[in-house]
Amino acid sequence: MYRAYQKIDRLQQRADRLAAENKTLRQKLADVTAELKRKPAAPARQAPSFVKANAPEKSSKKPGRKKGHAAAVRPMPEKIDIHQTPAVPVDNFGKVCCPECKSQLNDVRQHERIVEDIVPAKVVVTCFHTTSGWCACCRKQIESRMEDQPPIQPGMELPQGQLGINALATAMMMRVCYRMPLRQITRLFLQLPGMKLCPGAIVKQIKRVAKWMEKQYHKLKLVIRAAEVVHADETGWRTNGQNGYLWTINTPDHTLYHIDKSRGAKVIAELLGKAFGHDGQGKSQTLVSDFYSVYDQFDGPQQKCLVHLLRELRDTVAKYPELVDHIFFKRCKKLVQDMLRLKKRWDEIDRADYQRLVKRIEQRLAELAGKSWNDPQADRLSKRLKKHQANLTTFLHHKKVDGTNNAAERAIRPAVVMRKITGGSRSSSGAKAWAILASVMRTAEQQGRDVFETIKTLMRAEWSGQEIPTLFVDSS
Repeated sequence: MYRAYQKIDRLQQRADRLAAENKTLRQKLADVTAELKRKPAAPARQAPSFVKANAPEKSSKKPGRKKGHAAAVRPMPEKIDIHQTPAVPVDNFGKVCCPECKSQLNDVRQHERIVEDIVPAKVVVTCFHTTSGWCACCRKQIESRMEDQPPIQPGMELPQGQLGINALATAMMMRVCYRMPLRQITRLFLQLPGMKLCPGAIVKQIKRVAKWMEKQYHKLKLVIRAAEVVHADETGWRTNGQNGYLWTINTPDHTLYHIDKSRGAKVIAELLGKAFGHDGQGKSQTLVSDFYSVYDQFDGPQQKCLVHLLRELRDTVAKYPELVDHIFFKRCKKLVQDMLRLKKRWDEIDRADYQRLVKRIEQRLAELAGKSWNDPQADRLSKRLKKHQANLTTFLHHKKVDGTNNAAERAIRPAVVMRKITGGSRSSSGAKAWAILASVMRTAEQQGRDVFETIKTLMRAEWSGQEIPTLFVDSS
């Protein structure tokens, strides 16, 4: 009898447990059924591949300086051109009073409120009364001219106006320095000084001014060819809908742009000269570039961009996540970072200690480049280290050589922005003109010159046939 009661009790517990499970399952079924009956939401639209992902939100920080910091105000101008005294109301007794209720003011004080403004631009038309005649000795037509008077264009015998030196310099800066579209330039000229121009006229004047700057462009090329350290890079550039390339070579004080259909070795050889690497005076020249093979044709020391190597390591790990813990990628990244950090301590470390650290880094590089890593991606990058082993540590032995090609990247960045705005050039002559003007203006900016006055100075020199030998001479 006792055993029967035990069995009944076990069966009752089992029944209660099954009932509870049944109730839970029924509730889940009801929830799923209700969810299915709802109208399905539209799937999230996936952004195109060329759209950047949203940046992660950062902790909000109140803009501006911290409390207690000295106020940042506009500095006082060096001189005051105009002094004006606004009229103040006075009462019947000649005392300063309130303009609203006419009550006398107490504690009257004097102030100086400084306001900086610009003078509204206006068009000034100048008629140059010149005299011309035929020179039988020189066998050409001679005509008198003023310093700021542009030379007459061929075929301009009929009475017509042309742009002056200030209008030309302003238009060049708008197009090249500030990368403004042609129609925006015409609107700005019309709205501010009231000068009417068409986009085609600006294009024509750009080519005309570039023709006057050709001598400076070739002189700039010669100066860069003789420099001790030169950075080089290239990027895409379309001309009349055809793919081409924009090349740049630059030093700390000079930049030269060149647009070409080719990305081959002949282009950079023509820009730098086949003899680049040795200046003819027993001194070597260093070329800083990325790992593109066309730069390997030059003799002399080279430095390959370490940032490009870091970027290659990062992109490879992103493409093959299983390599995130691979020993080669960890050691290579650490080595490159140590190289860049060591160069920053050039002036802090004793020469003997510095050379010892450099030798240790070169040993670590040789170890990475001389092994097989049992992975195709690691072996590929290891072979690159082996090929360019001598060109990865050049900057550690020369103070003026940088371990990255950031100088060339910075020189190309304004051109890339121009490319995004304009889509490139409409003609080969327009591309050449832009490259000449961009080279001259970028160099003037690097040397801390007033770009507007530099353009005017160069145009005056070209019009008068004068030479300016010191304008782009190496300042080092």
